[in-house]
Order: sequence, then structure tokens, then C-alpha cells
Amino acid sequence: MRISAKADYAVRAAAELAAAGDGGLVPAETLARAQEIPHRFLEAILSDLRREGIVTSRRGARGGYALARPADRITVADVIRAVDGPLVYVRDERPADLEYVGAASSLLHVWVALRANVRAVLERVTLADLARGEVPDVVRRLTEDEEAWRNP
Repeated sequence: MRISAKADYAVRAAAELAAAGDGGLVPAETLARAQEIPHRFLEAILSDLRREGIVTSRRGARGGYALARPADRITVADVIRAVDGPLVYVRDERPADLEYVGAASSLLHVWVALRANVRAVLERVTLADLARGEVPDVVRRLTEDEEAWRNP
């Protein structure tokens, strides 16, 4: 599984907005500098996030972006879906829409299990968690296994 640059940047920008709290609007330039994201690319990402109801925006000299709902009600999965679509898909299809035969028939269970595990992590971590610099215990425990950090 790969996380696109777009998804990575979107989550990082959204985490910055969560860290800003209810203190008002944050200009895109500020978000771009804080996370070292190319400004033009970030503008397109913020547009996607606005269209999907993750952020709100206001134009003008005092404009900028803010989260559309509380940070503890927006998951990393929500942000990734807003910019990249489904979390796990095979050949641009959702695993549940696939059908395999013969020796590969059980492969569908692998893809569905992968999707379930990806969702189990990304749907548990909120922007509020990231803004606090923490993740839920169940996610943190997964990182305690040395094998999780090893490159194959």
C-alpha cells in the first residue's frame, strides 16, 4: 500500500489546522510553510478538502482555512478519502466488488482483510490526536514491534 504525496500533505495540513484550534482562519501560505508543502499543490488539496466538508475557507486579506468540524470528529481516513478516494482498492475497484476463481479465489479475503486493517488504524486516529502529538494506544502498540520499522 502506498500513501500518495497528496494524502500525506492533506493529513499534515489538516493536523496543522487542528493544532491551530478555534483561533480563527489559517492562511494557506502559513500551512505550506509550517509543513514544507508546495503552496500551489496545497491550494488544490485544500480545495478538495473544502469540497468534501473537511475544511471551510474565507477569501480576502483576513481569509484562510479552518476545520469544518471539531478535530476529534475528523479521522485520518476522512482526510485521505477526501483527496484520494477509497483507502484500499485493487485495479481501481473496491475489494468487495471483485471476484476471483480457481487457485486465486481466496485472494479476495486477503484484500478485504487488508482493507479492514487499514481502516482499523486510519479510522481510529483523529486530527485531535495528531495535534496533541499522540495516537490511540492500539495504534501505538503496533509500532512497538521492531518488525514494523524494518524494511523488507
